[in-house]
Amino acid sequence: MTQAQAATGPLVQIRGLTKHFPIAGSDDVVRAVDGVSFDVRKGETLGLVGESGCGKTTVGRCIVRLIDATAGKIAFEGTDITGLRGEGLRSLRREMQIIFQDPYSSLNPRLSIRSIISEPLDIHKIGTRSERREMVADLLKRVGLDPKYADRYPHEFSGGQRQRIGIARALALKPKFIVCDEPVSALDVSVQAQVINLLEELQDEFGLTYLFISHGLAVVEHISDRVAVMYLGKIVEICPSEELYRDPLHPYTQALLSAIPIPDPTQKRERIVLHGDVPTPVDPPSGCRFRTRCQFAIDECSSTMPELRELRPGHFAACIRAEGYDSAVKADA
Repeated sequence: MTQAQAATGPLVQIRGLTKHFPIAGSDDVVRAVDGVSFDVRKGETLGLVGESGCGKTTVGRCIVRLIDATAGKIAFEGTDITGLRGEGLRSLRREMQIIFQDPYSSLNPRLSIRSIISEPLDIHKIGTRSERREMVADLLKRVGLDPKYADRYPHEFSGGQRQRIGIARALALKPKFIVCDEPVSALDVSVQAQVINLLEELQDEFGLTYLFISHGLAVVEHISDRVAVMYLGKIVEICPSEELYRDPLHPYTQALLSAIPIPDPTQKRERIVLHGDVPTPVDPPSGCRFRTRCQFAIDECSSTMPELRELRPGHFAACIRAEGYDSAVKADA
């Protein structure tokens, strides 16, 4: 992302996003996302990382309006889209798309590749029939597939090829913003690199903005301009990618990064082992949600919900023991 792109401001703004899922036969709810706020700037890739079940995918699906938020606000290009319905929501689909995690279940096995990619064009009545055929052929070329494959079916392709087809479908309407929901986690390592490189090339070519959701920290480091870290429905740290991997401030981020293997047998990284299981989102701990697994937790952590504060320029963290947190609190007092 260039300085010019950063200066244009956010494309997507999330404020207090909350999503609770009711539990059948109970008054309890699953607090999948609980008051999340962040911006996605035009032209950047924002990585969203965390353990399975922390709420990453729910955030992405709320943003593109596949599911409705319980509370909070989602703005796209300065316009509140949280309550859009009908034609307004249909128009939004042209601007925001999603690439799903599983390339096997995200493509309809009964449709040809041509039908899958042209379906959004048909729905939005873009071009004539012959023009749509040309668009499909062009999209297949852009994602590295032969246009003659257009009349084949999903079962005739490998996982990496299916994900390329999913990417082509997401590009069909020429969106500005794409949620990449763990797009390489189901692929072989060698294929992962190819798909990541393709996403970067397409971003440069089309001026795309990505929210890249993943639990693969090494992948996120490679593709992201900034990274947000989630734990149990809340963002605990967000900052430029290079700074996060060099000097993380939150204990949870430090533990995650300590698990990344170093591709050099002569070097060892001191591993921070988190004890215990992730608490249930039905009844999360009081105060800091990470305190039950944090080696630095003190009594105050059980009663104080740490806010996400800017502790360094562009570096936000939610931990009362993080460097600079006390001074930030005093500055606001």
